[in-house]
Parts: sequence; structure tokens; C-alpha cells
Amino acid sequence: MSIRQQIRPVLTLALPLIAAELGWMTMGIVDTIMVGHMDNAAINIASVALGQVLYNTLAFGIAGVLLSLDTYLSQSHGAGRYDEANRWLYHGLILTAILAAILWGIIELAPLAMQRLPVDAVVKAGAIRFLHALNWGTPVLFLYFALRRYLQAFNHVRPIAWALITANLSNVFFNWLLIYGHSWGAIRIPALGIVGSGLATSISRLYLAAFVAAAIWIIEHKHSYGLRTVERRFEPTRLRQLVSLGAPAGGQIFVEISIFATVTFLIGTMGPLPLAGHEIALNCASFTFMVPFAISAAAAVRVGQAIGRGAPREAAAAGWTSILLGAACMATFSVVLATFAHPIARAFTPDRAVIAATVRLHYGAFGLWMGLCAGLIVAGLALSTVWRRTTRSLSAKGLVSNS
Repeated sequence: MSIRQQIRPVLTLALPLIAAELGWMTMGIVDTIMVGHMDNAAINIASVALGQVLYNTLAFGIAGVLLSLDTYLSQSHGAGRYDEANRWLYHGLILTAILAAILWGIIELAPLAMQRLPVDAVVKAGAIRFLHALNWGTPVLFLYFALRRYLQAFNHVRPIAWALITANLSNVFFNWLLIYGHSWGAIRIPALGIVGSGLATSISRLYLAAFVAAAIWIIEHKHSYGLRTVERRFEPTRLRQLVSLGAPAGGQIFVEISIFATVTFLIGTMGPLPLAGHEIALNCASFTFMVPFAISAAAAVRVGQAIGRGAPREAAAAGWTSILLGAACMATFSVVLATFAHPIARAFTPDRAVIAATVRLHYGAFGLWMGLCAGLIVAGLALSTVWRRTTRSLSAKGLVSNS
């Protein structure tokens, strides 16, 4: 298949995943907007910024190991080996429990290291409280990560989108309920501030995992993929294969996000106001990034299924199609962000000082952002070169298999 022929099937799989990833990112944006409308907006947004960047850096890096499930599940599905896919999921869930326990422990110990950061003491204290609240949702968050890989490998992506959309409604409600506090007669909900924001996100992640698990249960009863009768025998070799394939991916994600985390901590030394502006800008950048990230997930499935069917040329075409679609989307977003910078910033907070810091960061923060852009350009070019070499190898295999 050519690149043009791949556009429709890639988009068919990618669009629900895009909705899901945007829904995922919206949770953090809602948290920022909600605390941005409290008193002392700069302090509260800065606290959430520190907490979110530390949690997300560790969570996405550690959970990145689970990306290996995309490969094994998709290839098994492409080959029609549902029993094999189910065994991969079983071992993926075991790995999920191990990784979630690791992250939970690290986050609980993180405040010991955060105390040494040269950041405003009030901001640090708020970030630590936010982190503790956010950490309650770690086990169910990782469960969601694993289960969604099964759904998308089997082309059932709509439940993922609906899960994120409805989870965001849950997040908005619990943010409103727990941040500001309310009372109805004898029922009184105390105002928990940024702690309430972290708890709201944890509750929404519990709902998210439950929704996806229910979707898999319904799909299994409808299609009979064999999940109910999967052999529950632990095979250490499978676990090692998942880790060996997923660890480099998780490591790459960790390094990429760590760059943003480092910049966040450096800006944090400049004071709460620059950090608050940086958090809003980072939320916007991360939101747009979720589109090509979702397309990449669709690409992993399409490429994996094609390889499972023994169609390397189709796999190469699917990969290049996804790269071009992702680049086009980000070019469009760059125009939107540049054109509507002020309205976007005002949506986060009415605080004029924070808005000004978001739209025109002072030179120190601006310089750090320019460094980020340069680093991402280099990374993008390097990965494109790697993929080009990979496609040549796939094409060679295609010629051999056709001869």
C-alpha cells in the first residue's frame, strides 16, 4: 500500500485515540484552570506545575515500558493469534503492578529531594501536598495504560475516547467540589484547594480504569477473544521480553520529558510568577503534542499488524503516513498558538500578571524555551533518520518475500 492509501486507515484508528489523548491532557489543564481562579493564582499554579511535572516525568517514563505491549499485542492480532495476545496481556498486567509500585514508592519519597530545591518555600509546600493527593491514583492509572493497549491493538479505540471524555467530566465535577468546598445543610465539603485538585484527578483515574475494564469485559462477551479462558501461567521469559523491548522506549520518553522538567525547575528558581506563566505555556504545548502522540500510537498498531501479516511494505507506508500527518498537525497548532496567545492565557486565569508572564516570558525563561525547541528539532531529525533506515530494511525484506 502507498502512503496515500494509508491515510484513511491510519486516521480511522488515530482519530478516537486523538480524542482520548486530548482528553487525557485536558485533566491537567482543568486542574491548572481551577486553581488559577483561586486567590494567589501565581502561587497555586506554580505549586501544581512543580507537582505535575515531577509526577508526569516519572509516570510517563516508567509507564513507557508498557509500550512494548503495542508491538506484541498488535503482531499477535495481525497473525490471528488471539490466545497469544491474551497471554501477552496477562504478563503485561503483572508488569503493570510492578511498575505502579515502583512509581508509588518514588513519589512518596520525592518530597525528601524536593526540600533541597531552590524554589519558593510556599510553592514547594503546595507541590508536595498536591503530589501526595495525585499519587493515590497511580495504581489505577497504570492499569488504564495496560488495558488501553489491548483495546487499541484489537482496533477497539472508541471506548478509549469515551472513557477519557467522561473522565474529564468527572474531573471537572470533583475539582469544583473539592477545591472550593460546598455545603448543603448538614452535608459540608471542606475547601481543600490544590489538594482537592490532586484528589479529583485520582478519582477520575479510578473511573477511567473501571470504564476501560468494563469495555474489555463487554467486548470479550461479544467477540469471544478468549480472555476468560487465558492460561494464567507465569512465564518469566515473556516478562523479560516486555521489559527489554519497552525499557528503551520508556527511557527515551523519560529523557525527553526530563528536559522539560529541568526547565521547569530552573524557571521555578526565578519566582512563582514566571513558573505560573511557564505552566500555562507548557499545558498548551503538551495539549498540542498529544495529537501526534496519538497518531504515533495508531502507527504502532498499524505497523505491528502489518508485520504480523507479513506485509513489510505496508508497515513502512503506515509509518511514513503517520509521520507526515503528525508534522502537518503541529504546523497548524503553531499558527493557532501564535495567533491566539492572549485569549488562551486568559482562559486559564484572570490574573493579569500571570497572563503577561505566559504570553511574554522574560528573557531567562524565553531562552530556556528556545533551548527546548532546538533540542526537539535535533531529536526529531535523528528519529526520522532512524525510521528511514528501518523502512529501507523493511522494503528489502518485502522484495525478498515477494521473490
